[in-house]
This record gives sequence, C-alpha cells and structure tokens, in this order.
Amino acid sequence: MTDSSSKPLAGRVALVTGASRGIGRASALALAAAGAHVIACAKTQGGLEELDDDIRKAGGEGATLVPFDLTDASALDRLGGAVYERWGKLDIIVHAGGMLGGLSPVSHFDVRQWAKVMAVNLTSVYRMIRSFEPLLKQSDAARAVFFTSNAAERPRAFWGPYAASKAGMEALVRSWGDEVENTSIRVAVINPDKMATRMRAEAYPGEDPEKLPDPSEIGPLIVELVAPGRIPPKETVNFKDWKAGLSAEALV
Repeated sequence: MTDSSSKPLAGRVALVTGASRGIGRASALALAAAGAHVIACAKTQGGLEELDDDIRKAGGEGATLVPFDLTDASALDRLGGAVYERWGKLDIIVHAGGMLGGLSPVSHFDVRQWAKVMAVNLTSVYRMIRSFEPLLKQSDAARAVFFTSNAAERPRAFWGPYAASKAGMEALVRSWGDEVENTSIRVAVINPDKMATRMRAEAYPGEDPEKLPDPSEIGPLIVELVAPGRIPPKETVNFKDWKAGLSAEALV
C-alpha cells in the first residue's frame, strides 16, 4: 500500500518546463519523488534523458519527455492536445523555463533578442494558459506555479527587457488567477531569489555559486504548494522567507 504521507502527489499529472536543469530539474525530481507523473519539457533531449534516468534511479515512475522550444507556439498547442488524449486532465504546471537574454542598456538591446526574451518569459505563459486551462479545469485541485524575479519589482540599469518580461508575466498570471478563482485552479508565484543556476551565473559571472542555495533546495516548497490539500497564498512566495519559516502560516 502506498503511504500517502510519503507520496502526497500520487496519481497527479505534472507538467514542468525548463526541466533539463536548474530549478525546473529540481522541481521535476521533487514532484516525481512525491508520486506525480512528470511531463518534462525542455529544449535539450539529452538533459531530459538524464533527468528521466535520475527519476528512475530514485525509484520514481519514468517521465514523459517532450523536447521543444518555448517560442514554438504550435508545439504548446500540440502538447495540450496530446495531454488531453492520454490523461484527459492536468493537475500541476510548474513553469520554470526562462531566459535572461543578456544585460544591456535598453536603447542598445537587439530587436530580435528583445522579441525572444518576451516570447520565452511572457508570451509562452499566455500560450500555456490558453492551451492548458481546459485540462487544469478537469482536475479536482489544479495548481499552476510560475517563477518571478526581484527584477520585476525592483528593475535596475541594464536589466530592462528581463525585468519587463517578468513584471508582465506577474501581471498576466495574477489576472488569470482572479479569473479562475471560482474553479479548481489555484495559482502561485515564487521568487527563488539568489540561487546557483545557470541564469544567475550568466548575470553574475564573478559570483561564487558555492555560497548560494542549490536549486534542489526548492523542491520541498514546490511539493508543498501543489499538494491537493494546500491553498497557495495569493502573495508572491519568497523562497528565502519560506526557508526561514517566515511564510509557513500563509502556506497552511
């Protein structure tokens, strides 16, 4: 018999973007360990296969691997159809895919790079909501988790496109959260703050990653937020505060 306390997500179907590395990979591993079937999405087939190997080594069910680029809108639509045909529902979305796009004065930022940053960090969120909302409504307790950044609230020099894309994402997600408040869907926004990811290394190449939290540390928070018995707070959950126990009451 499965211990529901050790497998709180047994029988749940979870889609994770950016699953080949960093926060997305950590989220996928944590969700699988908690019993969910993971639909792992990322650009790199090899990274997804390594994730699947690690899930199986840990005793989890093998993941469904979907290599695609978040800028491919038609791929997101096809994925929605495929999920419907196989499972008829979707219980969890963890959208960890994203890009920094480089740091530059706004007036010098390349037009094509601007479009790509917006496509990956903002437009893909709209496309996911559009494709997956009907599937989430088929779940008895759907959860959708999105990652923001300090730059969204406190933009600073050279971070303009990334900050704008994250601020736009937050506004879009919160609007959607209000729209689905009377359904089974609940939406959460997480600020991972400083964490040893490839994007962080791109932004701060001289920083020592050994002094930063490892992405694996965010796994328990993800599981806590998406568990059927929990109602995620409407406020942004800051990982640093959660780790210190400051937001525990809000997560009950």
